[in-house]
Amino acid sequence: MFVLAHLSDPHLGPIPDARLSEVLGKRFFGLMNWVGARRRNFGAETLAPLMADLAAQAPDHIAVTGDLVNLSLPTEFDTGAAFLASLGSPDRVTVIPGNHDAYVRSALKYHLERWAPFLAGDNSKPDTPLDVASFPFVRRRGPIALVGVSTAVPTAVFLASGEVGHAQLERLKALLSELKAEGLFRVVMIHHPPVGRRHFHRDLRDAAEFRAVLREVGAELVLHGHDHRASLGWIEGPDGRIPVVGVPSASAGPEDRRGPGRYNLYRISGAPGAWICQMESRGYAAGEADISPRERGVLSEAAGLVPA
Repeated sequence: MFVLAHLSDPHLGPIPDARLSEVLGKRFFGLMNWVGARRRNFGAETLAPLMADLAAQAPDHIAVTGDLVNLSLPTEFDTGAAFLASLGSPDRVTVIPGNHDAYVRSALKYHLERWAPFLAGDNSKPDTPLDVASFPFVRRRGPIALVGVSTAVPTAVFLASGEVGHAQLERLKALLSELKAEGLFRVVMIHHPPVGRRHFHRDLRDAAEFRAVLREVGAELVLHGHDHRASLGWIEGPDGRIPVVGVPSASAGPEDRRGPGRYNLYRISGAPGAWICQMESRGYAAGEADISPRERGVLSEAAGLVPA
């Protein structure tokens, strides 16, 4: 059995000191959002105990689906790198970027440079810098293959949308086909949810095209963040429905209106054509300060989450 943990959107604080020129434009409005709401609802007092609980579960691997930072200030990415290292070594932790990790165009390179050990694919060359063409990447770990997709594109003020792009979608289709032939349990990591309805300013622009790729070549599990909510959706695949799972922000406090901080564990066993994926959600409940299992079940394409 392989145990995979999934967390997302820690929005690590506090906001570091910055020059006035660095917080003009879109960053200014993001700073006001932090001062007005996120500073109160997101914090280390929530995140640290949750990550201690995760460490106690000793998963084989940890998947982090983006939004480690807030304004994409350069020093925030150092904080993000330290956080990833605190979770484990790069061979046991995989990250993809979220929209806040590419908040403005001038910061697009930072996650590629400073988180490189955690988002480099199996075939990445150590001396070759990562760029947008490095996505999707593949990391094979035991019976599973982690497929990292980037939806992180700089957007205008008040927009938090994402896009995979045609070139990445074509590479994704080829990779998923190859991994199926290898008999691996394919886990697609993507920040923006590819299912469900949300306002255009927060959506995945080419969600329909992404779903079309999975309908054609399949996957076993899709993990995402962005919404700061626990969710379970489905994409029709060639061999049955594919579960699409989102988690709340790992830093959200027990009173957060979109859901208190949690992470998920997936216990994966079986073999191609007969995979079994058990899911356990661990974290806080509304108004409660203790961390405990909140939901358990087997992901079933016929019946959703079946209580274990």
